[in-house]
Amino acid sequence: MTVTAAPVTQPERTKSSGLLLAIILVGQFLAILNVNIVNVATPTIEADLRSSGAGLQMIVAGYTIVYAVLLITGARVGDLFGYRRAFLIGLALFNLTTLGAGLAPDTGSLVAFRFAQGAGAAMMMPQVMTLIQRNYTGAARGRALGLWSAVVSGGIVVGQALGGILLGLGAGWRIVFLVLVPIGVVLWIAGVRVLPADQGGGKAGLDPWGLLSLSAAVLLLVVPLVLGRDLHWPAWGWASMALSVVVFGAFVRIERWVTSRGGRPLVDARVLRAPGMRPGLMVLLFGPATWGAFLFTSALHLQGELHLTPLASGMMLVPCALAFALVGLGWPRLPARLQRSLVPYGYVVAAPAYFGLGLASGGGLPYAILSALIGAGLGVQIAVTNMATQQVESEYAADASGALLTVMQLGQVIGVATVGTLFISLSSAHTGSASMTTASALALLAVLAGISAIFLIRRRA
Repeated sequence: MTVTAAPVTQPERTKSSGLLLAIILVGQFLAILNVNIVNVATPTIEADLRSSGAGLQMIVAGYTIVYAVLLITGARVGDLFGYRRAFLIGLALFNLTTLGAGLAPDTGSLVAFRFAQGAGAAMMMPQVMTLIQRNYTGAARGRALGLWSAVVSGGIVVGQALGGILLGLGAGWRIVFLVLVPIGVVLWIAGVRVLPADQGGGKAGLDPWGLLSLSAAVLLLVVPLVLGRDLHWPAWGWASMALSVVVFGAFVRIERWVTSRGGRPLVDARVLRAPGMRPGLMVLLFGPATWGAFLFTSALHLQGELHLTPLASGMMLVPCALAFALVGLGWPRLPARLQRSLVPYGYVVAAPAYFGLGLASGGGLPYAILSALIGAGLGVQIAVTNMATQQVESEYAADASGALLTVMQLGQVIGVATVGTLFISLSSAHTGSASMTTASALALLAVLAGISAIFLIRRRA
């Protein structure tokens, strides 16, 4: 007797789809939370482990450096060996190294575990966007990307607030790592049961020369940007950033060579030729640059100059995160024509709101209202992500995911390094113009993002 499987009903598909989205987004939430929750704990780590200034820098920055360098590689690994497998391996590595960080006996081992955490996150995170691209279409895809965007903003604010709460309870710095471990274990077990099986496409190859050259280019750029401010911008940092341009040029030539020989380059040119992809990448460079710089300078201003606690500082940014999430979730409900045409107006809202921060530097209700307007304006980045990837063929979804996430991460690092350095320099000089000058710089970056968005909607049209 032949037994046939019962057809999957629409409610069952919806339930499975919802569980899939919940699992991958919680994984992303843990990875983002891990960046911001550590920032709050650095004074306690310094006192307990007697860490040097350089050691503290690497505890905070090591995760970001490795994550930025390996993002595109993580995307290709998922493409080769299966997105489910890559996500679960990345999550397992993230869980183990998070436990190791929480139990680290000294600064050196904590730095090593932070590097390994970044590798786990770089393996896990690209699969999130790729799984959304491959498993959701139309309005469902827009809603999924809206939730993805909300998780990004929520992880930043929750990380600051949760870190403040845990440290306020007197639990010590180790708890900021250890509290994530049981969540990660439950998530891994659920992922084994729910994530869809896929075989990957092993014939594409890893493109080792492209991998080495791109990793070197990103490393040469990111390391001095992350560490330069605290090391007073040494000469080797400027030389490293200049060399990164040369190495990136070599990467482009290598990719052309791989393509001419019939191979699969690390970043396929067909991805960049998709309508809207190149201007979308420009928007996702400038937009996240404003976002990262805003969050960094706000924390310094609210906690340093206004003497708020880490928890109170995090709460001040809640309106921003909520507005960001609401716009991201509501955007897919608009007619498609409006979704496209209104994108530049998000930055039209954000730019004057950024400028207004310089006039509302005393905090309070005006600051909270302006932060909400900033969040609402930047909420259009969900539409940018959707438009940039909408016409990328599914077989190149991993390439697109890696490229977008890498550019967004670089944008945040560049924003923190440039605008953050400007704020710190002016604050240290006690010129009284730090807030106003920083606000003007943020507004300028938002304007550049808006101009890029105009090219995006024209290209897509």
